[in-house]
Amino acid sequence: MNRYSNTSVKFNKKGQRVLKPTLYPTIPISDEDKFIRPVYGERLDNLAHKYYKDQSLWWVIAKANGLGKGKTALNPNFEIRIPGNITKILDDFNSLNR
Repeated sequence: MNRYSNTSVKFNKKGQRVLKPTLYPTIPISDEDKFIRPVYGERLDNLAHKYYKDQSLWWVIAKANGLGKGKTALNPNFEIRIPGNITKILDDFNSLNR
């Protein structure tokens, strides 16, 4: 899944192409979530591939853990939440970005 596939292209008053901002859903804690301690050097895209079989879903893990833009390597001293109900999260994402 490409998270930009639903991003609208608009044109400003000068005729320049601009993209509509991508909106992300809130991801509440669920009983289906897993909590892990990443190994040294592990990245969000690796975890997304491991748990969702899709590395482009790294943003789900980032959003659920409040990780900012540009955060790549994870600290093994901190627990990371892996959201379990990925279908609902993607449905919420798609409904926000229509």
